[in-house]
Amino acid sequence: MTGTLNLMIGLAMGLNLMALGSSRMPSLIRAMSVQGVVLGIMPLLMEHFAWPLTLIAVATVAVKGFIIPRLLQRAMRAANIDRDMEPLIGFIPSLLLGAGGTIAAMALARSLPLMPEHTGSLLVPGALASVLTGFVLLIGRTKAISQVCGYLILENGIYLFGLLLIKATPLMVEAGILLDLTVGVFVIGIIVDHIQRAFDSLDTRKLTVLRE
Repeated sequence: MTGTLNLMIGLAMGLNLMALGSSRMPSLIRAMSVQGVVLGIMPLLMEHFAWPLTLIAVATVAVKGFIIPRLLQRAMRAANIDRDMEPLIGFIPSLLLGAGGTIAAMALARSLPLMPEHTGSLLVPGALASVLTGFVLLIGRTKAISQVCGYLILENGIYLFGLLLIKATPLMVEAGILLDLTVGVFVIGIIVDHIQRAFDSLDTRKLTVLRE
């Protein structure tokens, strides 16, 4: 089971690099969507079958893998944008940062005092790499939709950290995190809509022209 789990975490880490190296927003949204589906399935591989856990997994897959990506695609079409052409951190440097951060996360995880059942797992490296990827996208991209994807990938990293405590963390806490994520994305969607209406663009650098 650990081998299958590590394979899925490796896939999620590869999707991080795909998100960092892509200038096309459909590809970025697709990478975030697939990563959400992969992470949503993981709890079912770590625990025995239970209806509450299954419901949380299904809700996570539905929200992260389908509902949120559909909302982002609709916002992308409404804004008539397809690429993030002028990032603050270039795509090649972003990819190098992501690759370097992934290697550093692998090295750091070996020095951490983990529980015996997590010693051979990639949960910690995957979580650290996803958090770093989210920060790079949030800081380095200028389009609001790209930054929303960065926020979601960062949350995926936090979600991976939470899986380390899946036996101790109540499922209601996981459900609360999922609800907060959904509400946060809806709020971000409203903000994106207002930015588009005010500036006819989703370039967040234009917010610097606002004055009291």
